[in-house]
Order: sequence, then structure tokens, then C-alpha cells
Amino acid sequence: MSEDKVFNYEKAEKLLDPKRQETVPVEEVFKLLQLEGKEKVADLGAGNGYLTIPIAKETSDRVTAIDLQFEMLELLEARAVDEKLTNIDRLQSSLESLNLPDGAYERAVAAFVLHEVPDLHQSLLETHRILTEDGSLLILDWERVEADQGPPLNHRISANHMAEQAAKAGFDVEVGHLNEEVYYIRATK
Repeated sequence: MSEDKVFNYEKAEKLLDPKRQETVPVEEVFKLLQLEGKEKVADLGAGNGYLTIPIAKETSDRVTAIDLQFEMLELLEARAVDEKLTNIDRLQSSLESLNLPDGAYERAVAAFVLHEVPDLHQSLLETHRILTEDGSLLILDWERVEADQGPPLNHRISANHMAEQAAKAGFDVEVGHLNEEVYYIRATK
């Protein structure tokens, strides 16, 4: 990732702002992920755990929190300890080269991270590789529109372009919007 695109971990508290629940309601994410409570989940670009923590509470299996920044994973670990969660594994990694086994995860989520990766296609191929045959990836990202929150317009990837890239990586895609600024793509193998 180019340094100008990587989220500054010193602003990590911003990711836990209660206003974020209005933009990205966790319950809506659960519905889109189709969690039944026993799935192994990979949280790609987990940051400090906005989604990792609630997913770990929802599933009886393991959740792997993947982030490029060690500092973010440390913040996540502290939150997991506070919540007494023991089913979260942390992996410091780029999304283009995941040191994870093939077909190991039923679900993956990539929330507001894919616009940051230098090689979107490779990141999607890697995610496809780690999912089970009936696995799915939920992508949440900023629509390519001017908005008060989120990254600059030139860092954003439109829902249509993201869907095309997911399809090229071998996924069947369903596109929708949480609101006018945030889209989701449910990508299934």
C-alpha cells in the first residue's frame, strides 16, 4: 500500500466512534454476512476491531483479524482482552499475500480497506483462495462520491468497478448500498 493510502493508526479511535454505527450498522453487516454462529471468519483490514469484536461474539469458531499495521492489531488485542474473547487470531499481513491455508474460511469481510491496496485483483484472488467452496466475501467500501467522511475521492473505488474486479477474481457478485456513501458487495464462490 502506498503510504498516503494507509489509514493512520494514530486516528484509530475514530474507527470506534458511535456515529460509525449509523453509517455501518453491525447488525446489517451480520445479515449481509449471513452468519449462523459457527463460521470461521477472516476480517481483512481488521484495524482495531470494529467488526472483529462483534463477529467474534457471534461465532463459536475462530476469527482471524488481518491487518498490515501491527499497531492496529495491538489495539484490537487489547479490546479482545477487555471483552474476554479468546477466539480471535491476529495476522500482520498485506492482503495480496495471505499466509493462510486454501479453503479455510466460510466467510471473509473487507470493510473499507480494498480501496487502499496496491493490487486489488491479487487481493481478491487471495481472498477467493482462502474461502471454502461455498464461502463468501462481504466487501464494504466508500462509493465514489464526494462525502464528509471517508477517504478522498481519488482513493475511492466505485461499486461497479469493485464488482467487476470481484467477478474477474472468480466470484459471483451481488451489489447493494447501505446508504448513498457506502456500498456492499456480497461475493460468493
